[in-house]
Amino acid sequence: MHLTKFTDYGLRTLIFLALVPDRLASIAEVANAYGISESHMTKVVHKLGQAQLVETLRGRNGGLRLARPAQEIGLGKVVRAMEPELALVECQSGQHCAIGGICRLQNIADEAQSAMVAVLDKYTLADVAGPGSTALLKRLGVGA
Repeated sequence: MHLTKFTDYGLRTLIFLALVPDRLASIAEVANAYGISESHMTKVVHKLGQAQLVETLRGRNGGLRLARPAQEIGLGKVVRAMEPELALVECQSGQHCAIGGICRLQNIADEAQSAMVAVLDKYTLADVAGPGSTALLKRLGVGA
């Protein structure tokens, strides 16, 4: 199983914002902290905004922040919002397969996918970037 870089960047963005809940952050600041292009980060933030996971404020004093507290943002919800397709094998997404309908692989892949998302559903953003995240702040070069 592999999440796309887009989803990874979305999770990282949310982690960054969870670390600085009392202020707005800029796309440039988040992109710089992770060494990701601002152009790509803009697309990620746009998707996070569409999913109502972040709020964006335009203008001179604008920026972005979490749309709700970190403890209310489930990791499973984030992955579902960011991943265009969670299928492990092509037959899960309805694509033609020469052995489709008689092979048991699709059922096994469905079970594995459900198990992965179920584990992510057990955790929130606060579990990743909650209290005691001093090392994360330091590594990202974010002032506490």
